[in-house]
Amino acid sequence: MSSLSRELVFLILQFLDEEKFKESVHKLEQESGFYFNMKHFEEEVQNGNWDEVEKYLSGFTKVDDNRYSMKIFFEIRKQKYLEALDKHDRSKAVDILVKDLKVFATFNEELYKEITQLLTLDNFRENEQLSKYGDTKSARSIMLVELKKLIEANPLFRDKLQFPSLKSSRLRTLINQSLNWQHQLCKNPRPNPDIKTLFVDHTCGQPNGAHAPGPASNPLLGSMPKPGGGFPPLGAHGPFQPTAAPVPTPLAGWMSNPPAVTHPAVSGAPMGLGGPTNPALNHPAVSGGPIGLGAPSNPIPVSGGPIGLGAPTNPAALLKRATPAGFPAADYQAGDSSDHSAKRIRPIGVSEEGNLPVNITPASYPQSSHNQAMYAPVLDDIPKTVARTLIQGSNPMSMDFHPVHQTILLVGTNVGEIGLWDVGTRERLVSRNFKVWELSQCSMALQSSLVKDPAVSVNRVIWSPDGSLFGVAYSKHVVQIYSYHGGGDIRQHLEIDAHTGGVNDIAFSHPNKQLCVITCGDDKTIKVWDATSGARQYTFEGHDAPVYSVCPHHKENIQFIFSTALDGKIKAWLYDNLGSRVDYDAPGHWCTTMAYSADGTRLFSCGTSKEGESFIVEWNESEGAVKRTYQGFRKRSLGVVQFDTTKNRYLAAGDEFVIKFWDMDNTNLLTTLDAEGGLPASPRIRFNKEGTLLAVSTHENGIKILANADGLRLLRTFEGQGRPFDASRAISESNAKPIVNPLVAAAAAAAAAASAGASTTGAPNTPQTPISALNGDMKGMVDIKPRIVEDTTDKSKMWKLTEINEPTQCRSLRLMDNLRTSKISRLIYTNSGVALLALASNAIHLLWKWPRNDRNPGGKATAGVTPQLWQPPSGILMTNDITDSNPEEAVPCFALSKNDSYVMSASGGKISLFNMMTFKTMTTFMPPPPAATFLAFHPQDNNIIAIGMDDSTIQIYNVRVDEVKSKLKGHSKRITGLAFSNVLNVLVSSGADSQICVWSTDGWEKQRSKFLPNQQSLSGSNICDTRVQFHQDQVNFLVVHESQIAIYETSKLECLRQWVPRENSAPPISHAAFSCDSQLVYATFVDATVCIFSASNLKLRCRILPAAYLPPSVSPNVHPLVVAAHPLEPNQFAIGLTDGGVHVIEPLESDGKWGAAPPSENGSSSSLPPTAAPTPGASSSEQPQR
Repeated sequence: MSSLSRELVFLILQFLDEEKFKESVHKLEQESGFYFNMKHFEEEVQNGNWDEVEKYLSGFTKVDDNRYSMKIFFEIRKQKYLEALDKHDRSKAVDILVKDLKVFATFNEELYKEITQLLTLDNFRENEQLSKYGDTKSARSIMLVELKKLIEANPLFRDKLQFPSLKSSRLRTLINQSLNWQHQLCKNPRPNPDIKTLFVDHTCGQPNGAHAPGPASNPLLGSMPKPGGGFPPLGAHGPFQPTAAPVPTPLAGWMSNPPAVTHPAVSGAPMGLGGPTNPALNHPAVSGGPIGLGAPSNPIPVSGGPIGLGAPTNPAALLKRATPAGFPAADYQAGDSSDHSAKRIRPIGVSEEGNLPVNITPASYPQSSHNQAMYAPVLDDIPKTVARTLIQGSNPMSMDFHPVHQTILLVGTNVGEIGLWDVGTRERLVSRNFKVWELSQCSMALQSSLVKDPAVSVNRVIWSPDGSLFGVAYSKHVVQIYSYHGGGDIRQHLEIDAHTGGVNDIAFSHPNKQLCVITCGDDKTIKVWDATSGARQYTFEGHDAPVYSVCPHHKENIQFIFSTALDGKIKAWLYDNLGSRVDYDAPGHWCTTMAYSADGTRLFSCGTSKEGESFIVEWNESEGAVKRTYQGFRKRSLGVVQFDTTKNRYLAAGDEFVIKFWDMDNTNLLTTLDAEGGLPASPRIRFNKEGTLLAVSTHENGIKILANADGLRLLRTFEGQGRPFDASRAISESNAKPIVNPLVAAAAAAAAAASAGASTTGAPNTPQTPISALNGDMKGMVDIKPRIVEDTTDKSKMWKLTEINEPTQCRSLRLMDNLRTSKISRLIYTNSGVALLALASNAIHLLWKWPRNDRNPGGKATAGVTPQLWQPPSGILMTNDITDSNPEEAVPCFALSKNDSYVMSASGGKISLFNMMTFKTMTTFMPPPPAATFLAFHPQDNNIIAIGMDDSTIQIYNVRVDEVKSKLKGHSKRITGLAFSNVLNVLVSSGADSQICVWSTDGWEKQRSKFLPNQQSLSGSNICDTRVQFHQDQVNFLVVHESQIAIYETSKLECLRQWVPRENSAPPISHAAFSCDSQLVYATFVDATVCIFSASNLKLRCRILPAAYLPPSVSPNVHPLVVAAHPLEPNQFAIGLTDGGVHVIEPLESDGKWGAAPPSENGSSSSLPPTAAPTPGASSSEQPQR
């Protein structure tokens, strides 16, 4: 059903409701499945009309659609059963038990038995879990609270709980407008037309001798109806009031994708006999867990990617239609694809199960009405711990984190200084004062202004999207563009005399896939410049006041720019010369900035009036109206408030000497932070891209870096590290300022001497001490502790490789199975960390689940508790489609959805989609040839899958529409690895040709490629698998080849670290993987040795010999084929063996970790050359080897 047809259903629903056709309204709601009327549902539940309740629900979901739906139906049928028992109607209770509740026995037979045993009790309240069951009315009310939470959490009800905002009698109004239009087109329009039917078009009769006026000259522009063109009442239900047809604007509804309501993940109590006992209490998160009797003590959240079909890509269609408020872009489907049909058939179930944006942290639903999906935010996500304090030396006016290197911070100050900091190492990489590069090329106005007043301030600094450039907008005429080459290497790129007066804002954009610079200024204009040549491309004029800010964006294929001016006007521009498309009024009517959420679906603005009143609002783009206004500002702010957004979830603003935070979906103030004091009245703030760090300006010309738990982990990776001191660079800087602190000065002198000695003698092990802020201003040194140079020689002698060669030296558990499986080809933990999934070479999947008990209260995977090989009561297995050829020769592959609900898998035949709860095959697709050899879900959209094929291509496949969107060609042999980066928006692929390719996920173009060096085969095979996996920072990635392990940087495909075996006869590497925190690399070898490396330098820290985990009776040819790291426990991993066995291995509890980190060279763990290492199987121990 097309989007307009869908909207027509809503108009009909409104009409039926206004005309009191109540039964027809609810019948249409159910049959269309577009709107779930919670009020009607509540009434039916309270009245106990169970058949009507289930019938109404059937229009939106079925019992086995997902875990939420299952629990909704279970709660309803359980209540119906208990009411029958309460009335002592045994025959009805038995009927309900057999017909309605029997279906749940498939998922939990013990629960069904316990429900059945209630028949033997005179009063079911004798059951402990039902002892608090009250009367029927209160029980229904309590159940209703639970049902509402389940419905709001269920992804199948997403965007169906709120009726669109419509003016009353909207359908009548549209008909009236149509009649007005028909009347306008009449050759002889009468002043009082007689409308008798809607079944045919209206025409007025021809009067004798009258001259017929011509039709409207341009009907597309829509003329106003002529005076006196109203119509008499039609029908018995009331008159059609005459309504003037609106004059469409050229850009009416041009931004057609208002924000969809994001549903956070929900987790909590499983199915059981007991229900909520007090609706007034704070409920736990809604159950999305397995069926069971007791509530889990540690609920596992579910998350995923957004659901939806792509919006139309036709720009003309985009420009012509307007989006009704509250409708997500996912509802506007291309062509006549039927959302309703898709809902009914659901051939593929990935999108039906709690798919959330990646950056959304799961949270619980508070009690709320059915039409407002609000949730309790997790405050731990907010950076609130002061992790760094940097002394800039002048007042920061603007800050921006590097989009790729998450700890690189760019700063512009009130004296025209720009600074570049590595907040991880606390090092100031660059300090530059304002200087016109080519004064002779500047306008006389600028030269005159500088002569009169040389003082210049930075108004804005910003990085380009890929971080290769950054721009600086100054308070006088000029913008300067620098190119960034890593570390402290910045170079002059462009200087543009952009505006007369101040340049108030600068931004980067990609119209027509060409990088541009956008500026605005006091001369009331917006200008677009080529980022390569500096040539001006567009000048937008139309504001009546200085332009304060710009916000470029794009919707589908439409590129545009929002601009705000000091008179409070907001305008929008396309990249043409046709003028502004919209004209909005910003709250406050003065200094306003605009920003989109990270996913680009929601538009916000923050402004301060001349009187000091501040506003943060969310906009409905389609109507140019404020959607919501956030509360929490004081009446008079002491400055212009700045704001920022992060994680598609939070808003933050600096006001009243604190940082204020809001949840995007809640207008009330969430929390405030004072960052341990010292903030100005309106501090400048800026999040890094991942939202893990927050930079805040301080009162005394400094910057505080706030971090959440992830941010602290990120910063800890830099502890003790620093950039090697570059003496030549320091000497060449003539404007370096003196070091104030004598202790720091002494440390700097010692470092310079050490560095000079190292460069002259060439000694490789001479310690190099980092020193900061030598490129310009030295004021930042007071925040940096001098590094003490230690004697690493003794440390190296003291350190010893940890070698484990006995079962008593680690915890190892072989997982039991009763199936005769062949070798384990693929292995992965579930994202929740409670189960382990394996794919054997015979195309059978094995799933082990850890029980929740006294020994393992969290139900987490551990080597200390034996898990169960899980199968549904039906006894079916998840078995892949195979071809007629030997399945042992196929290349198995699988990928697990983020919510652990589905697995996509292939073993040489068709790709299968399995439901992890029931093991049912949801669908199969893509029969060979070619056959799939690797699968990877898109990190932001579970509907998009990258499929590597054995013909060397990569197919980008949309599951929902069953269509290959792109076919990527660049490899010469089969694809053996795929990995997405949601930070860089790239896909990295690896092939049996030992080549690595990087592809943009925006247009799927190949950006760069590289062949592995020294990739000779150790096994003698002509085809060697190469695997890739991204580091936790999503910037670097691990490369695994049988001959080497390496870590590469993505943007330049530069090898940062590499490990190769020392001997040519070393056993090949069979597989390797990062630990969950990316601090370790687990590697397995074909001699059954497991080696554990420090990821920072790829130095071996621990070696596990086969005798430690394999019994002596095992064949000497058995070895691991695959290794999987636990998603939450950094020191736990599992291996899959050639004999079909799976082992979970952990260090002893007394040790807690795998050995000690080896000493780093030169006191740093920065990029290292290829490292040779002993043969994995070699041992210094005299213990017998298998």
